[in-house]
Amino acid sequence: QVQLVETGGGLVQAGGSLRLSCAASGRTFSQYAMGWFRQAPGKEREFVAAITRSGGIADYADSGKGRFTISRDNAKNTMFLQMNSLKPEDTAVYYCAATLATIASTEKLYHYWGQGTQVTVSS
Repeated sequence: QVQLVETGGGLVQAGGSLRLSCAASGRTFSQYAMGWFRQAPGKEREFVAAITRSGGIADYADSGKGRFTISRDNAKNTMFLQMNSLKPEDTAVYYCAATLATIASTEKLYHYWGQGTQVTVSS
């Protein structure tokens, strides 16, 4: 079992920045590739970014390329999502997730999920 807890969400104006954190406990964090997903009101959950076990490779949805940066600190069992130049369309609940795949953008490949943190971007 891996328990995941997201923090760092909040209300920010368009153009602003937020840094989300995902703290993991339980089994060895470094055994899992990690990902961020988001779900806006009335929409399905969608992929945001993913990172390999070592942190050496990252993948991003087109919506976040150039604005979002995913990273991880295996010594601290924590993953991050730095979000810059935020837009109102980034408003959503952001979830972190863990997978045994090498890296994945598909929701169904993820085994463990956090409860989510709300990000609201005002125009």
